[in-house]
Amino acid sequence: MVNVRFLPADRSITVEKGTTILEAARLAGVLIESPCNGAVVCGKCTVYLDPDSLPHIVRRGGHHLSRRQERAGQVLSCEAEVIGDIAVVVPELAEKDLKITSHGRAVAVALAPYVIKEYLADRDVTLVYHGGDVAAQEEGDTVAESFGVVVDIGTTTLVVALVNLNTGVEVASASALNPQSRHAQDVLSRIRIASAETGLQEMRSGVIGEINRLIIEVTGKAMVRGERLYEVVFSGNTCMLHLAAGINPHSLGQYPYTPELTGGHWLSAAEVGLAIAESGLVYLPPIISAYVGADITAGLQAVMLHEEQGTVLFVDIGTNGEMAIVHNGKLWATSTAAGPAFEGMNITFGMRAGEGAIERFVILKDGNIRLKTIGNAPAVGICGSGLMDIVAELVAHGIITKNGKFVSPDEPNLLSPLAARLMKVDGKPVFSLTDKVYLSQKDIRQVQLAKGAIRAGVEFLLRHTGVTAAVLDKVLIAGSFGFHLTAESLVTIGLLPPETAGRIEFVGNTAKSGGEAFLLNRDSRMEMQQLVAAVHVVELANCPDFDRIFINCLSF
Repeated sequence: MVNVRFLPADRSITVEKGTTILEAARLAGVLIESPCNGAVVCGKCTVYLDPDSLPHIVRRGGHHLSRRQERAGQVLSCEAEVIGDIAVVVPELAEKDLKITSHGRAVAVALAPYVIKEYLADRDVTLVYHGGDVAAQEEGDTVAESFGVVVDIGTTTLVVALVNLNTGVEVASASALNPQSRHAQDVLSRIRIASAETGLQEMRSGVIGEINRLIIEVTGKAMVRGERLYEVVFSGNTCMLHLAAGINPHSLGQYPYTPELTGGHWLSAAEVGLAIAESGLVYLPPIISAYVGADITAGLQAVMLHEEQGTVLFVDIGTNGEMAIVHNGKLWATSTAAGPAFEGMNITFGMRAGEGAIERFVILKDGNIRLKTIGNAPAVGICGSGLMDIVAELVAHGIITKNGKFVSPDEPNLLSPLAARLMKVDGKPVFSLTDKVYLSQKDIRQVQLAKGAIRAGVEFLLRHTGVTAAVLDKVLIAGSFGFHLTAESLVTIGLLPPETAGRIEFVGNTAKSGGEAFLLNRDSRMEMQQLVAAVHVVELANCPDFDRIFINCLSF
């Protein structure tokens, strides 16, 4: 047996030899961010060991650290097996400066919430109605204190909005990292973890605990008591709703991918574990399919896609690429596993949208570069929007070829300032952004895989609709991540067809704004339930030539 001491928490645990540092941390209750859940592919679970501890580990598998990181005593906790007593320094998770978009386009709805109140003066009590039935009774006149909450449960982030049910006004909002993403960045990994009862409880308790914390934050901002919150709308993809509701998602990972819940119903807030009114409810919007969830249903509600004239494509870009198209009044929908590259994961210097992340990048006419970081702080990494800008600019200026390779620094037409930035690190080509941050060939491959998956989904939606990209009247880009992108980058890297240039609109966090429409108008719920039943779901796994189309979509 060996002892592993974790700092700065100063927590120790005794484990068997051969246990990885990540496994020891989980046994000790110490959180090490591991977006790929220990698959040794993301390179984000780094920790520091002092020189005396380094001889007491054995590295297994192919690591993703540079020689500079190794010299600093960094190791990947998922592949470092402990063979002697060690001390481990775990970097603190910097989340307070995350840049998360909470606003989104919303259609105006009549104010007709599911929860309403009535004051009976003769008895000096207020009745709380759920859909016309009395659910609770309160002392005195509390009609003016009636609130609801919308929670956008994203794969990476959480957004909570507090809404006054009497006025329809959002009075406060707050956001945070989805704690599940520290253990697994993508949906499939979370399904695997949560298929075991212990994993399910870990995933559920983490997200519900964070939602409760955010609810306390927004009610504190608005000076509203928690017992005056009567309904919560969960807006999220199908897996996120399963996990938040404590329902095993195992069936989502097995053909024919059948959800255990279909949405369009309520749960008791007390059973879910939310700290709101004792009689409070949680509404789950209708789900389209196993991989096209309630967040897209909310998005369709927010932009009223089914009422659009002509042909309109709706794409929610994130870890999952969920999309829908309307043509002649009919709707088709599909989803693709874009992976975590757009969130900065699996990228050498990738990071979430926090202070110091490169978020904008341009190449000037003279070949010099200009970049912008979040908070105007010194660059420490690259977030998703910056990654897209960088790749698009390098493609546009011929530094990255159509097949995703860096050109040679000796390329005759290459401006000298750009040629000087093409160098090698550990024998592999990179493009230097600053003296500490660079883009690697592996990073470009990750972008190709992510954008290729979404582009393939778009191509198959167009095929099933029977139209070409030239027919599209508009492309609506939704999602917190999508809101920070530029239309030029999307077209330049080939995530969207070239014919869409000039027709792209960014609609923001429609999962939240559509959820607010559900909260404020009970009739919209039934209308969307009927609409969802009529959506044609395109299952890409059943398309025989998906691999061929996907490979074609990898090119820039």
